Amino acid sequence: MEKTKLNNDVEMPVLGLGTFLMLPAQAEKAVYDALECGYEMIDTANAYMNEKAVGRGIRKAGKNDVFLVSKLWPTVYEEEDAVEKTLARLGVDHLDLMFLHQPAGNFMTGYRLLEKAYKKGLIKAIGLSNFHDKKLQKVLDECEIKPQVIQYECHPYYHAEEVMDVLAPLGVKLMCWYPLGHGDKMLIGEEVFKRLAEKYNKTNAQIILRWHIQKGHIVIPGSTNPEHIRQNADIFEFALTDEEMKEIDALNCHKRYYTADNEKEESYASMILDFADQE
Repeated sequence: MEKTKLNNDVEMPVLGLGTFLMLPAQAEKAVYDALECGYEMIDTANAYMNEKAVGRGIRKAGKNDVFLVSKLWPTVYEEEDAVEKTLARLGVDHLDLMFLHQPAGNFMTGYRLLEKAYKKGLIKAIGLSNFHDKKLQKVLDECEIKPQVIQYECHPYYHAEEVMDVLAPLGVKLMCWYPLGHGDKMLIGEEVFKRLAEKYNKTNAQIILRWHIQKGHIVIPGSTNPEHIRQNADIFEFALTDEEMKEIDALNCHKRYYTADNEKEESYASMILDFADQE
């Protein structure tokens, strides 16, 4: 599995398993299946309500070197022990990367919490998820430790330029959610992917994921299908040409599958979830 170096010299796998929308039993099995076929990174979050299951899947696979990622939900940004509670649910003593999940509520207090955990060695890298515009700039202006990663929507129809124009000069890496365009059949079925899939004896999805890797992105495709999990990781023994990369780049039409406005973002700060009540 290829890795990338973050701006604090931490090495991070460029591909992992995303567990968004997975029920606990699904997450536990998918994590086990992914680790068994060579994955080295798992992504979860407080709000996915499957952290305990992710921890079980890791222990079942007997892996001690998993790059583990989670996210704090806005309702716990002001809880001093929010990071420690996350570690306890996962059954680990540290996280390799922890995000603020949404630009909502008292996010600067949340960021200070991550900085404190970083200094204590409880987390190895700090991330922002879905931050943009003025809220992103506020964090950058007021933080002591610059973030290492941003998690944001990105796929061939949308390249996340508005955040990466700001963050790339700081060495912040882009970790893509919806890397396959939320399963959009129009995107996945684009003629260029059909042609390249035939050329390289791959699936259309594998071609898209390979494009991401060559763009320098980190990707976390989610699946509960063991064969799809295996296929998503089978993208490192071939390379697209410069011309093919440019052809895929040209698909960018700034189409997003999720767009948050300020009202929607702030609603997350009142969305109470009982994270302790996980299976």
